[in-house]
Parts: sequence; C-alpha cells; structure tokens
Amino acid sequence: MGAAHWTLQQGSPQTGRTAVVTGANTGVGLEVARGLAALGATVVLACRNTAAADAARADILRSAPGARIDVVHLDVSDLASVRACADELRARYPVIDILVNNAGVMHQRRQLTVDGFEGDFGTNFLGPFALTGLLLDRVLAAEAGRIIAVSSKTHRSGRIAFDDLQLAVSFTPAVAYTQSKLAQLMATYELQRRLEAAGSRAIALAAHPGGTRTSILREQSRAVRWVFNSRSRFVTGWFTQGPAEGALPMLRAATDPTAAGGQFYGPGGRFEQIGPPVMVRAAGRACDVDAQQRLWTVAEELTGVTYHC
Repeated sequence: MGAAHWTLQQGSPQTGRTAVVTGANTGVGLEVARGLAALGATVVLACRNTAAADAARADILRSAPGARIDVVHLDVSDLASVRACADELRARYPVIDILVNNAGVMHQRRQLTVDGFEGDFGTNFLGPFALTGLLLDRVLAAEAGRIIAVSSKTHRSGRIAFDDLQLAVSFTPAVAYTQSKLAQLMATYELQRRLEAAGSRAIALAAHPGGTRTSILREQSRAVRWVFNSRSRFVTGWFTQGPAEGALPMLRAATDPTAAGGQFYGPGGRFEQIGPPVMVRAAGRACDVDAQQRLWTVAEELTGVTYHC
C-alpha cells in the first residue's frame, strides 16, 4: 500500500508530550521508547522487571541525553498489577498523549494467568485492553491522543474461539498467539469506531514489527530458531531485521502527523517481514464488526473494565 521510505526524522516533534510504552525494557519496546525520547517526549517505561527498565532508561539516556525517562511497574498478565499501574500513572500524569501497548508473550505450553486466563490471551489482549480502558480519560485529555496496539502479521492465521477462548480444548502455541494478536487488532478497530462516534480527537491505530529478531520471533517456531545464529545473519537479513528497524511501524503510528485512526502499519518489504513502515492490510476477519463487538463485550466482562468515550 505504498512504499514511502518513512524515517523517524519525519515524525512530528514530541516535546511536551507524554508517552507510555509497555514492555519497553528490551527489543522493539525499547527502540520505540528510544525513538519517542529522541523526538522530545517524556517516556514512561511500563515494565514487569523494573531493574531491567532502569537499565533501559540508562541506555536511552546515553543516546538521548537530557530526555525525561520514567519507570513504572506493570505486569500486564495480572489485572491487579494493571490496575495498580493505571492508578500510579493517573496520579503522576494528568495527560497521556501516546499509549503503546507493546508488551507481549508467546507461551510454548498452555498456562494460565493469575486471573485464570489463557496466558497469551490474558497477557497480549486482556491486560492491554484493561490498561487502555483505565487510562482512557488521560488519553482523551490530550490534544491529539494516540493509542497503538502492537499486533503481528500472524494475526492473519488467527481465529477467535468464542466457544473456547481460554483454549482448554484447542491450545497450540500458534493458535494461542495468533488468536491474541487478532483480538488486539479487532479491539483497535472497535475502539476507533467508538472514538469517532464520540467525536473524540484521540485515535486508535495498530502496527506490527514484521520479522524482527526478538524473543517472540524465537518462540514462534522452533524450526526458525537457527536465524539467531550469528553465523547465519547474512542469510536471515533477507527476511528478518533488528529491533530498531522493527520499531519503525509503531513509531510511525505514534508520530506521523498524517496518520489516521484505524490505520495499520507494518514493514513494506518482502512479505511484510522487513523494510520501511507503510500502511498494510489487516485480515478480513479482523474487520468483522459483529465479531469485534462480541469480543469487546467479552473483554469488558472478563476484565471488569468498561470504557467511557
């Protein structure tokens, strides 16, 4: 959908704006935070491992001296932690201009969150859904708030198992992960529709990092783990990229002044694996309005978080 060679330098200045990035202590999340800091934003690293987040903060400050980088604790797989984090963020920041829901997992074995949800569904979808709802008034208070869901190109093989959402019967690592990433995208479209109906200036967008060399990619298939062998990087460069490149679709969604609600960004190169960030198409099932609304109702019931927009 166009191969514009967008770079971070084309992002709008973020001075005076506050951005929250979940899972920002490593990988793509760290690079998203670094990019936002480079553009002048106050960046909050919302992470489960605060020691690692402190190290990430020091790393960002080395590349963006003078940036304001804060750290808060967030375990997105635990709704009590999500609520505590939201309370802390609400107390510290009257306005949140950008919320990037980046934190995620891919479990190789079925396991449940502390709230009893299938691990991928609870961590990748329900936790971010709850956090966004709890912070929504802070985003709505921004002059032009943005909420970005970090999805995956693998959402295209996902299905929402409404009769087995916790995958007690049908679990495989791929089924769990792709369901959670499809759910993220569907909720983004439903949120955007609600924001538009309310006449809000805030927008909801999604992005995916393509074939970025992160822990998630390592878990996606044992068959491709060899790509992390440094001796084969010259080969895998054809279809994988580093976290700095993988972060660009999220940074474009967060900072491109021409970006609009409901857009979906990803790499514009080979099979959406690598390349500059461009608008990409979502799977048809991600755009099923009835399924989006059904999923939204389920998510509100499971998390106990109701959106007001």
